[in-house]
Amino acid sequence: MIIVTGATGFIGFYLVNELHKQRFSVLAVDKSGLDEAAYFKQQGIPFVQMDITRGEEFSRLPKTEIEAFVNLACIQPANVSSEAYDPAQYIQVNVLGLINILKFCDTNRILKVLHTISHRNVQGLWERGDIIDENSSRAIKYSGKYSMFSISESAAADVVKYFEEEHHLQPIVFRLPSVYGYGHHENYYHRDRVEKTGLGVFIANAAEGKDIEIWGDPDKGRDVVYVKDVVNAIIAALKKKNVVGLFNIASGEKLTLQQQVDDIIHIFSSDSAKSKIVYRPEKPNSIDPCLYDISKAKRELGWSPIYSFEDMLQDYKREMESGAWQFLISRKQRMAHES
Repeated sequence: MIIVTGATGFIGFYLVNELHKQRFSVLAVDKSGLDEAAYFKQQGIPFVQMDITRGEEFSRLPKTEIEAFVNLACIQPANVSSEAYDPAQYIQVNVLGLINILKFCDTNRILKVLHTISHRNVQGLWERGDIIDENSSRAIKYSGKYSMFSISESAAADVVKYFEEEHHLQPIVFRLPSVYGYGHHENYYHRDRVEKTGLGVFIANAAEGKDIEIWGDPDKGRDVVYVKDVVNAIIAALKKKNVVGLFNIASGEKLTLQQQVDDIIHIFSSDSAKSKIVYRPEKPNSIDPCLYDISKAKRELGWSPIYSFEDMLQDYKREMESGAWQFLISRKQRMAHES
């Protein structure tokens, strides 16, 4: 059995469904409640509701025949309202919750543990134009809304290393850039309401044949990865033996703002109502330039991303039209309303 915490989050949702599809024995675990339990039950996937910050609740999990533990549970700024912000939340969930997971794995001899972190612990390297590999030094920014998130995720990575050295677990840490995919990048939580992301605005405008504005430098770009490529990397790591350590899971390519808009118009605009691009160089864009070396993942996991950005958009459109992920959209909207 593979246990997945954070199972009703964006990546977790895709992962659990894919593991089930590939006939893995999987247990979905999340803090969420009845609606989530009903959904997974309908899919034939066992679900346990529990809070990873409460050590006593781990008694709800099985103790035997567990092959691996995948932790995708975390608090991140996009899911925290301004009024509910508390720096301690990041430590409580992203560090202490992880410690509870690792203690559970150590006690029950679950050697394979996979944990994901954001790439923001190297944020200070982005503007330098470095191609960032697993040996690049950390460069946390200690101001801004992502600062406590980055601090907590870096501490979590250190905790994982401690359990590897001191308790002989076999942990794998995936460092992820922005992960794109339907069900996550249409909207974000801002000032106590759900608003469209830049990608969501571009897609909506393209579908309606409206003009799309490109702010700032259109050649500015960053490394992004599709959620299904991340899921494939996780499954590849679960299948591999004797693999440990940090891996960059990214595309290994720079996606420019120009390419992003060109591909969105190509995929989502109709021939009869094609969106036009309006350049606004006087307005700054929020693109964080970054690029990652993924050669280690290719070499040790036998994994490579299979989706180009255009491929991603084609698949994104199919998923959007299928309605299969409406549960994920509805859950995100409900959580934002309840926060």
